[in-house]
This record gives sequence, C-alpha cells and structure tokens, in this order.
Amino acid sequence: METTLVFRKIKRRDRYYVQVELASNSMHYFYVKNRPEFKWDASARCWEIIYTPDTASMLQELSELDRYAAIYLELGNMRYAWSPDFSWMERYSRSMAVYLEKFAHFLEHKRYSDQTCEGYANALEQFFRHQAIQRPEEITKDHLIDFNRNYILARRLSASYQNTVVNALKLFLVVIQETELSPFSLDRPRREHRLPNVLSKEEVKRIITAPLNIKHRLMLQLIYGCGLRAGELRRLRPVDILSDRQMLFVQQSKGKKDRMVPMPMSMIEQLRDYYRSERPRLYLFEGDVPGQPYAQRSLQLVFQNALRKTGIKKPATLHWLRHSYATHLLERVTDIRYIQELLGHSNTKTTMIYTHVGQKSLEQIRSPLDDL
Repeated sequence: METTLVFRKIKRRDRYYVQVELASNSMHYFYVKNRPEFKWDASARCWEIIYTPDTASMLQELSELDRYAAIYLELGNMRYAWSPDFSWMERYSRSMAVYLEKFAHFLEHKRYSDQTCEGYANALEQFFRHQAIQRPEEITKDHLIDFNRNYILARRLSASYQNTVVNALKLFLVVIQETELSPFSLDRPRREHRLPNVLSKEEVKRIITAPLNIKHRLMLQLIYGCGLRAGELRRLRPVDILSDRQMLFVQQSKGKKDRMVPMPMSMIEQLRDYYRSERPRLYLFEGDVPGQPYAQRSLQLVFQNALRKTGIKKPATLHWLRHSYATHLLERVTDIRYIQELLGHSNTKTTMIYTHVGQKSLEQIRSPLDDL
C-alpha cells in the first residue's frame, strides 16, 4: 500500500505552522514522534511544527525518508502532487519580512477579510522566498514568469492560486513602492470556465444524515439547508437564529455583506434541543475550546467522514452542498434573483452559472436523434 504524506501551512496567533498528515505505521510517523519540535494537534488529527527557516532541514529530511511515498501539498480543499523543496526558506531575506509586515498592516487598515489577508501574505511570502528577492525594487515581470513556471506549474497548483499571486503582488507594489507597475505589467492567467459540482437530492440526503453525532449532522444540514459557506457556518451565533420568523441572519459574509436566509422548519426544534444540551458560550458550533468557533479543518473532516460512510465515490467537498442548494432551488423554478439574494452574490452573472447544471431545464431538450 502506498504511503501518503501531506503538508499544509496554517496561521495561528500571528505564527505560521506546518501541519503534517501521515500514516501511523510509516517511517514518517516514527521520525516525527521522536522529534520534540513536532506536536500532536488533536482537533485537526495531525502533527504540526512551527514554520521557521530553522525547521527547513527537518521537513526536508522527513519528506525524503521514503522515496516511494506519495507527497502532497494541500491548499484549501484541494491536494496537489508535490516534490518538496524547502531550500527556499533559507534563501528568504529577513528584510523582506519588514515589507510584508507593513503590507499586512495596510490590509488590516483597509479591512480586508482574514482569509484575503492570509492568502495574500502566504502568496507573497512564497514568491519572495522562491525568487530570493532582497528588496521590492528588484521585482520584475521575469520573476513572476519564472515563479509561475518553476513553482506553480511544476507543482500543478491551480489557476486560482496563480491569480492570487498576481493580485497580491500588484497591490503590494502599489502600497510599498507607490508605483503604478510601470515599466512592466503582471499578466493574469486565462480564466477557467468550470461548472459548479452538484450532488443529487438523494446523495445530499445520505450525506447529511450519515453522522451519528448531532452537532456534526446539524452543521451539514445547515450548510445545505441555508446555502452557507463553511466560514459563515463557523461564525454563526445562537442569536443569529430568528426562530420566531424562521430566518437565519448571516452577518458580514464574503464582500462584507449581511443577508437573511429562510430556515428549514424541520431544523428549528433540532437546534433548540442542541442548544439546551450543548450550551455553547459564544458561537453556535464550538470545538474543544469554549468560546472558539469550530475549526475549519475539523469541519472538512466531518464532511469527508460522512461522505465515506455513504460510499459515494465522487470527489466531493463541503462546498458542493452550497452548489447543490442553489441548483435544487433552481430546479424548483425559484426566481434567479431570489437565489442571488440567498447566496449573497453581488452580481446575477455569478448566480446564472447554476442554470447550466439544472437537470429539469436540460431534460426538456430533445435530441435530434429522437426525430429520425
């Protein structure tokens, strides 16, 4: 059986960590277990180590223990095959950290979301380290082309990640150098036009009823029943459930927007029972630490465990439940403008993509073969 090793970078309390997923009976496990620098994270169910240049050789040594191991880098919900090279950590200029800190303060001042701040900071840090850039004025278009070819494409990272690098770098140069990017411009990757992934109603029912734990079951049901993003669910508070009006108040979601969403009637009594039993301190769904929201990674694992129980072989992610919510509403002939409001989209064009995956509209089209 092939051994799998997964690396994941996270930020916690202004420090960066590398999370490592590995098999408990592998040589990676015995290496990590005997190194005091690695700590076990019970909530994420993986090992982690503080992310500093001093840990580069240790991570490199870990990745090279088994030449036949399948090694992945995980970004968001996606895993990419990876050939680890931590040497760029040693080439990283300490002086660039000052500029990155200044940039981070600018993002906070402009009230960018936490996810955007972290995404931009991670992308720039990776870019500066890989290109061994010492000062912002050294940056050229050739650096970005080289980074795209030898880092992003070599590791099969997504066009979305490439676009994040371009966005972050353009904004960084404007903020730090106060330049309009002359004499060079940074080109974006060609846009991908992909249809949203959708589960059938039967598949959704099997997934959201699979967990035996009432908290896990309610989280999945709310994501599908209200079309929530994972971050929106994690930020929900008991006061956001307006049971007398059968509505859910989603505060400051993507784009700093509030919205109201109808609550499934079948869930209101279940949520009351859950609240009386759990008595959450601040957030509706909390993890092991009272007053802290349920961990993003733990929520993903709840979905993956439910998916595994159902035996569904599709490479589904948690966000598929939101896509399925929108598509199933459309199949019930719900007005596209209402669906736009329920999903919190700023533009109807974003919502219109679901018209391409609705089964009922496609079923009405007859193949010309039937007329022969």
